[in-house]
Amino acid sequence: MTEELSRTSALASRHRALGSGLEDWNGMGTAWTYSTDPNDEHDAVREHAGMFDMSPLKKVFVRGKDAQAALDHLTTRDLSKLAPGKAAYLCVLTEAGGIADDAIVSNNGGDEWMIVHGSGDTMALLEASAEGRDVWLEFTDDLHDISVQGPAALEILNAHCDIDLAGLGYFEHAPAALFGHPCRISRTGYSGERGYEIFAAAAVITDIWDRLAEAGVMPCSFTALDKVRIEAGLLFYGYDMTEKHTPWEVGLGFTVSSSKGGFRGKDAVMAAKGREMVSNVCLDIDHADMVEGGETLLLDGEEIGVVNSPCFSHRMGKSLALAHVRPGTAAGTVLQLKSETLQTAATVISSPVYDPQKKRTHQ
Repeated sequence: MTEELSRTSALASRHRALGSGLEDWNGMGTAWTYSTDPNDEHDAVREHAGMFDMSPLKKVFVRGKDAQAALDHLTTRDLSKLAPGKAAYLCVLTEAGGIADDAIVSNNGGDEWMIVHGSGDTMALLEASAEGRDVWLEFTDDLHDISVQGPAALEILNAHCDIDLAGLGYFEHAPAALFGHPCRISRTGYSGERGYEIFAAAAVITDIWDRLAEAGVMPCSFTALDKVRIEAGLLFYGYDMTEKHTPWEVGLGFTVSSSKGGFRGKDAVMAAKGREMVSNVCLDIDHADMVEGGETLLLDGEEIGVVNSPCFSHRMGKSLALAHVRPGTAAGTVLQLKSETLQTAATVISSPVYDPQKKRTHQ
C-alpha cells in the first residue's frame, strides 16, 4: 500500500471480486470500473436501484458546544437554520473566496455534527476554524458510506429497515437499523434519482453490501456515477470547480447565506458577485463517443472555455460534458470543440439534461 493509498475501504474485497483494480481517489482504492458494463449500471440506477461505495468521501464528526460556531465559520450556509435531523449541501471557501471544497453538513443533535467532504482542503480549514473554540474533531475512516440510488431504493431499503424511510424528507437523516445493523440513513445522493446514503461501521458494512446485492441492488462503479451525475448537472470537486472558482461561477450561489455573520472568505466572495470569469454549462457534443476532457471551446475562432467532465449517455444517445465557458454564453450557442485528436461542434444546452425539474430526486 503506497502512501497515496493510505485509506482502505472494508468493501475492497467486494470491489476486487467485481473486477475493480481499486484506482486511487481521495487516498482510497476506488471502484472506477467493474467487469460489468457501466451502461448496465447506469440503467440499474435509472430503472431500479444501484449502489456506490462512497467511503472515499471523508467523514468528520464535530462535537462540543461550539461545534455549530466552528462549522458556521467554515462554511457558506447559515447553520442556525439546520435543525437536528437535517443536512445541507454547501461550500468551504478560501480567504480569497474561491471554493476550497464542497461538502454536506448534518446536524445529528446533542451538539454533534458531521461534515462529509471530498478531496479539497476542508479538514485543514476546519481545524483552523475550530481553534480557540470548545470543539472536538474526529476524522473517521471506520464510518463507511454506501449510496443506494434509484426508483426502487425506498422499497428495497424499507423492507429491511426498522424505521419508515418514506417519511424521511430530502436532506433529512436518522439513526436506524438496516438488516439488523446500526447505521445512519440520509436521504441524499449524487444521481438525479431518489436515493439514500447508509453510514455504518466497517464491522457491518460488508454484510449490508452483501444483503443489498441479494435484494437486487446492483453494484455500480464511479464510471457509472459520472454518467448519472453529469446528466443531473452535479459537480465534482477538482474537475468542475476548484479554488480558482467562486460559487457564483459554477452555479452554487444558492449555497451562500449572505445575511449570516462572518465566515471564511465572505468579504471576498461577496465582492466577487457579478464579476464572474466563467460560467458552468452542459454541452451536447457532436461525437459518437465520450470525449477525453480538457478540450478547448471556441466561438467564432476565439477561445472561450474548456471541457471539464465528459461522458457518453447511451440512454440519451448523447456525448455530454460539463464545461466552463465565458459568462453570457446562452443555451443554443454552437461552439467549436478542439483537441489534438478531435474537432467537432458542441452545443450549449440547459442543465440538468435528465429530469430538468428534479422531480425524481424530490418525489
